[in-house]
Amino acid sequence: MPLKNDGTPYYRQVAADLRAQIEAGTLKPGDKLPSTQQLRDIYGVSGTVIQFAMVELKAQGLVVGQPGRGVFVAERPA
Repeated sequence: MPLKNDGTPYYRQVAADLRAQIEAGTLKPGDKLPSTQQLRDIYGVSGTVIQFAMVELKAQGLVVGQPGRGVFVAERPA
């Protein structure tokens, strides 16, 4: 997915794209997100951009990190 050079920080664009996939159900609760390296390749950005995007998604309660396992889509409250 090519990112726009419209002044919006790249990490926010990455976070917005992943959030849209979660909200659309493309990424479902419990699904593992691609690795940092895979996300770097998909979006054409640095690892730092991916880390900032993950921090934003975690703060919004959309994903949870499991040390040694990866980042997963959070379960939605009923």
